[in-house]
Amino acid sequence: DVQLVESGGGSVQAGGSLRLSCGVSGYVRSDYNVYCLGWFRQVPGKEREGIAVLTTGNPNAPYYADSVKGRFTASRDKAKNTLHLQMDRLEPEDTAMYYCAMHPNWLCGAAVSEFHYWGQGTQVTVS
Repeated sequence: DVQLVESGGGSVQAGGSLRLSCGVSGYVRSDYNVYCLGWFRQVPGKEREGIAVLTTGNPNAPYYADSVKGRFTASRDKAKNTLHLQMDRLEPEDTAMYYCAMHPNWLCGAAVSEFHYWGQGTQVTVS
């Protein structure tokens, strides 16, 4: 099975930065040994949204939601099996619970329903 554990959340002032990390352990089979890794966020009372998704087959071309494009950067440390989300120029609207997720497939979208494995979440608060 697969486990994902997020870290790095916290409180920051508007305009500041945070870096989230997601450690991935365990194994699940995937065609071509390629996986989708994603960052999602959720505000109470709203649906969870995908904000950054990358494929291990081409990790240098992540998808970003318009709300974070140009401010957030997703990356993968293959050696440490860790996914990162660098968040710069944070805004109060970025306040949410942030989750990382994994989908054992070579074709990646940003829909919540596509992802099978989830972390427990880490809170980000921007004031």
